[in-house]
Amino acid sequence: MRTLLTTLHSKFIHNSLALPCLAAYCQSGCGELLIREFTVHEPKESVLAQLLAEQPDVVAFSVYLWNRIQTLELVDSLAVVNPQLRIVIGGPEVSYDGHALFQTHPGLTALVHGEGEMPLRALLTAWQTGSSATGIPRLTLRTSRGVVKGPDGPVLADLDQIPSPFQLGLVDINRGFVYYETSRGCPFRCSFCLSAKDNRVRSFSMERIYDDLGWLMERRVAKIKLVDRTFNYDPARTHDILAFIVAHNRGSHFHCEIAAHLVDTPILQLLERVPPGVFQFEIGVQSTRSETLDAIDRRVCLERLTTNVQQLRCRTQVELHLDLVAGLPEEGYRDFLASIDRVAALNPDHLQIEPVKLLPGSPLRDQARPLGIRFDPNPPYTVLSTPDLDYVELQHICEISRLLDLTWNAGCLTTFLTVLTEHSKSLSRGLEELAEFWRNRGLFRYPLNRQALFEYCWQFAKTLDNRWRQKFKNALGYDFARCERVPLKRLPEFFDTAMHTAESDWVQQQVADKTLQIRGQGIKLQYFSAVFHDLPHRSGRNVLLFCYLTRSGQGMTVEEFVCPAERPTEPLHTANARRD
Repeated sequence: MRTLLTTLHSKFIHNSLALPCLAAYCQSGCGELLIREFTVHEPKESVLAQLLAEQPDVVAFSVYLWNRIQTLELVDSLAVVNPQLRIVIGGPEVSYDGHALFQTHPGLTALVHGEGEMPLRALLTAWQTGSSATGIPRLTLRTSRGVVKGPDGPVLADLDQIPSPFQLGLVDINRGFVYYETSRGCPFRCSFCLSAKDNRVRSFSMERIYDDLGWLMERRVAKIKLVDRTFNYDPARTHDILAFIVAHNRGSHFHCEIAAHLVDTPILQLLERVPPGVFQFEIGVQSTRSETLDAIDRRVCLERLTTNVQQLRCRTQVELHLDLVAGLPEEGYRDFLASIDRVAALNPDHLQIEPVKLLPGSPLRDQARPLGIRFDPNPPYTVLSTPDLDYVELQHICEISRLLDLTWNAGCLTTFLTVLTEHSKSLSRGLEELAEFWRNRGLFRYPLNRQALFEYCWQFAKTLDNRWRQKFKNALGYDFARCERVPLKRLPEFFDTAMHTAESDWVQQQVADKTLQIRGQGIKLQYFSAVFHDLPHRSGRNVLLFCYLTRSGQGMTVEEFVCPAERPTEPLHTANARRD
């Protein structure tokens, strides 16, 4: 019996952890197992042809928010082409579906509920041996007598029973990053999350975790994304894993989702010694309004969370990614803008805003009607309105989120945002005003390249009085020159290049010195200089020189120099420049 384990990713670079874990657990007594991964962007006919070309007896799909519709279309098509094919689906997106799904998709054979290892192995073993598959826990099965749902059943208590899919060679580690889990479950009961109904946490053994992480680091996997719901649920355990990574890392970057209020002194002291580029922590703040956190059953001490984020920021070089969720109960439009300002004040590297999704099986979805929450009935089940937040206000928040992605999260308009905050008295109000300008000109409808982004921010600044227009002009020029080679033939209007003779001579001498310094190193040098007035971090008139250094196969770096009055001419700042 040949079984294809398959899924549709949202991007090609993504790879599955679920399928290799299933294959590892089912490798004995289940027949031949093959993993085949596709994306939602591939034509359905192409995916269908590739699946059928394998001549499978069973096709098992892992189903998520982003691929439910496309997966179920494939289920229908496969059943028409090959009525004898057994088709199984599982995953978080369908775990709470039942008989109705079998009625709308007559080719569907079986549905796995929850964690898939135990029910899938029992099902494939039964089919392989020709025995009955009826009554398998956490499995709904189409039989000759109709659709039969098995009883509830436990999940794996000992996760080490799943052989390492990495060391079995089941995971593609050549796509730039891999997913990895050290635990399953979550200690919290946030009502918008599927983990709310089962807050048991199970960990792989420390020996297994060390073996897997050591294997991945030895192979210098560029990015390892831990998918634990709350990686640091046990501070002592967390400290030991982080210490192991620090001691054995060979250049990998690690992404973890943590609860900031659980960060303790030993972890902070450990992280103080870690160089930049090793860890990124994603922290789900969700809301800074205590009434909202109570309404979603998220038990968090906001004061301790804030203090620990500040400590991470000032004492470590960990990259911080903070999340807010819009559309939660007890939080209106102005309340949410206040949350943006409070989280932005913590100065995270990345500030993400997403509308809440009412996932099938989550308590918040079950409570939606009594709470007066309306949501899209189709994936990804995004909130559309609440008693505290109407649809238009939600869309305005989504527009602010888009602007944050283009500015704050892209790291390219830092000075502009500083001036915008000063002008509007708060970051959220400034983004609100910028979003209105964007909306009135239809700019949210289309993607923008970086130069167009700067140009439209300048058009916004030109609607203001002369004092603020000049402040924004200097801020935009400075930000542009720090992240992008300035096109001299199409010089943006917000630059002032009128320098004194002595200043021009200084620029030429600096460029000559820099050229001599990098000679023979295979580095290309380009440069730009301009005059800036009263930048937020540098008062008065300043001539700045930006040197753009590029080497084949590497990104561009930017070195910044200031023309001295009585100051040295050392670089003020060196940063990796992002280019679209």
